Amino acid sequence: MNAIEDKIQEHKQNLSQIKAPIELEDRLRQALHRIPEKKRRNNKALMWSISAAAALLILVSTYQYPAFAYLGGKLLNRVELSSLSFAEVAEQGYGQSINKSKTFKDGTVTTINGVIADDNAFLMYYTIKLPEGVTFKSDEFIRYGVNKIKGFLTNSNMTEGAGNYSKDKTQFQGVYKFEPVNPFSRTLTAHFSERLDSGEQEILPISFKFEANKAMKSIINEKISKTVAVDEGTVHYDAIVASPTSTVIRGHYELNNNGGYPRFPGKTKLFVNGTEVESFGYRSGGLDGKNSPTFEFNYDVLPTDKIKSLEIVLDKFSGYRKITEPIPLTSPSDRSMKINNEKLWIRSVTKTGSGYDIVIARKEFTILDTDDLSVQAGGKKIPIASISVSRPWDLGNGNVLREQTYSVQTQDKPEFLLLEGFHYIKEYNTKISIPIDTN
Repeated sequence: MNAIEDKIQEHKQNLSQIKAPIELEDRLRQALHRIPEKKRRNNKALMWSISAAAALLILVSTYQYPAFAYLGGKLLNRVELSSLSFAEVAEQGYGQSINKSKTFKDGTVTTINGVIADDNAFLMYYTIKLPEGVTFKSDEFIRYGVNKIKGFLTNSNMTEGAGNYSKDKTQFQGVYKFEPVNPFSRTLTAHFSERLDSGEQEILPISFKFEANKAMKSIINEKISKTVAVDEGTVHYDAIVASPTSTVIRGHYELNNNGGYPRFPGKTKLFVNGTEVESFGYRSGGLDGKNSPTFEFNYDVLPTDKIKSLEIVLDKFSGYRKITEPIPLTSPSDRSMKINNEKLWIRSVTKTGSGYDIVIARKEFTILDTDDLSVQAGGKKIPIASISVSRPWDLGNGNVLREQTYSVQTQDKPEFLLLEGFHYIKEYNTKISIPIDTN
């Protein structure tokens, strides 16, 4: 068994690059409607005299995956998948029924009702039933949780969850979303926990059988390899994976800030057939093979499986504007001064015991570059000695700005602010068209 696992692990990443011939895909697609409920592995087919990649392809094809049968089914959007009970989801032809329960020491019964899995996520539907005569108090469900799903080559973190109480508040039905699980996992284990009144936790592992085959295939799994130039480097869109539960765009940054993340990730839009797909947020990842920071943008399920056009738009992203002219400090007021397309408010310049305090207001996402921030006073360049934390400045018209105090140690009244530049959210509106294979 170790030899098999070693080869699976060795070629795990190569599997995603294997593309079956069109005629084979057609045969598999037609065969999905004829697959029996249980299908046995053909051990004779797994002869290690053939190449490892071919063996893996055969191995994948022998897994039956009741967890998600997409072909011919109805597409449910993200909200529907998270708000419906598993029984309602199953009525639409989705999911693998589990119905496995265990009981905590206090009599609370935890049941895994079913799961849905694809290339983007693993959804686990569960029920927490309190002992007879006990009801949930407000938000008491937070006593219970699951952090990970574990299995063969699987250690998936929980990313989000949702759920509802029953009308009599004796049960809580919820769904947890995890990172994708490995399709070669035959048994998965969810480690439920209950926070006790003593502050300790009781752990309740629930294991269940999990089967998979290539019916788990995503709607779209395309390498993009597109780059957008930004003020401080480049944004690389590497791949898009659209599955029956969500759509994910993955990429990495190559920026001129010592290989770090952008100050503002901005907004990346996704359009399918000219219609914008609802965005559900951004997540920063680790480092890729070249030590570049990675990212994920998450979206709803694609509105259709008949894709005619697919387009990514870098709408807004972190920008940087250099300042070449000194900013006058001689006439402070609550009136703004325009610097390119942004505004600053020099609110006051006040004498102190050690020098002067300069109060400057700005928009929330306009950040002054403080690396070499200074003033001109008495014909000299004087560095800023200290900067206060930002605080709100309510204009009283629905707009709230941020202001800070910049202190400088000089007996000469500051005449100009010497600002190298500032960071802000910039509109790029750069479009990328993704070729679609219509075969």
